Amino acid sequence: MTGKSPSPDLELNDVSVTQGRSDTRPLRVDHPAIGSKPIVLVLGMMSRWPVAGVAWVTVQYLEGFRRLGYDVYYAEAHGCTQTKFMQTAEDDGVSLAADYIGRTLARFGFADRWAYHDVHDTGRCFGLSREKLYTLYKDAGAIINLHGGTEPLLEHSATGRLIYLETDPVEVQIGLGEGSQPVRNFLDAHASYFTWGLNYGKPDCKLPTDPNYVFHHSPPLVVTDFWSPNDRGPADTFTTIGNWKQGYKQVILDGETYHWSKHLEFLKFIDLPRKTPEKIELAISPSSIDEADTAVLRSNGWLVRNGVEVSAETEPYRRYLQQSRGEFTVAKDQNIRLRSGWFSERSAQYLAAGRPVVTQDTGFGSAVPLGEGVFAFNSEQEILSAFESIRSDYNRHRRAALDVACDLFNFDKVLPKVLASVGA
Repeated sequence: MTGKSPSPDLELNDVSVTQGRSDTRPLRVDHPAIGSKPIVLVLGMMSRWPVAGVAWVTVQYLEGFRRLGYDVYYAEAHGCTQTKFMQTAEDDGVSLAADYIGRTLARFGFADRWAYHDVHDTGRCFGLSREKLYTLYKDAGAIINLHGGTEPLLEHSATGRLIYLETDPVEVQIGLGEGSQPVRNFLDAHASYFTWGLNYGKPDCKLPTDPNYVFHHSPPLVVTDFWSPNDRGPADTFTTIGNWKQGYKQVILDGETYHWSKHLEFLKFIDLPRKTPEKIELAISPSSIDEADTAVLRSNGWLVRNGVEVSAETEPYRRYLQQSRGEFTVAKDQNIRLRSGWFSERSAQYLAAGRPVVTQDTGFGSAVPLGEGVFAFNSEQEILSAFESIRSDYNRHRRAALDVACDLFNFDKVLPKVLASVGA
């Protein structure tokens, strides 16, 4: 199959879940007896954002469950219109999306373990048959709503084993604080709740909490050996991958607006490259930045490249991280000022590649050790100090970065708690 090469936004955390169904509250039945290899079904959004960052997150959850001995499957049943794969209105975006899922998962040994169900349009099911998919819904020991990006159907929640795994805190928590019934309906379909917001619920986190919905901290996972060997390339440039300007998804809490677009944070440190010997490169989606902003960055010493070159496929993405000196990046205003503790899955991957990370403080220091391999900053001086520390003993910080990845983010540290929440 052929279709337009997608050029979507490059970040994972764009999932919006503000719709719910009043008929999907799980039955909360006791977990039945299951075999020696329980089934885990991951509901994902890979075709909605067909870029390497999303693919790597998905694949690592699948591989992590498989390495723990589970019988693992992947499904998409989100009903999104597949315009990213279409050149003309006549193109079959659904079949092109299914082809993308199949090709991507086949590279990692999941060729016969996926389904794409076009639930809200034609009803077609690609990959696994519809009958097999519904059998998996019924028999799975756990169903993971990865990103919280799938609106639960009754068949997802009926057995009481649907797990909400949130990769992007803030929107749902504000909805709870506002008493949003659609948000409550959405969450009520799930049996347990996990979030990448590693500071959520702590005293300095400003996001609302609700005792009826207990969120557990769950760091973004990595399969550390996927990112090795990690001695490739010159390793002379700090890098990151993402978007520049995204003029949407602002939220309001207590009358104050909190922003989504990262360019607002990068601009606070616009002259940073002039103050450090370190080279810093931003691999930016071309759809998110114009020539004027690119010129401003370059005139201040930033290196800028087309992010699609490194993020369209999984292997160039991996090589880009492995060949970087480390990651320098900012966070979203929402996570910074609200102190959600959000930590990037991409940053965890840099750590797994043995590359130190310098990233903006969102409160994740309550869960992630800082000062060796990982640095959180609030000011320019803290960035410069982090660079100086890394420069003084780069190999030590490389080792520390990998240690943090193994001790905190590796699949065998993250997934058992998630599975235990439904007895799997």
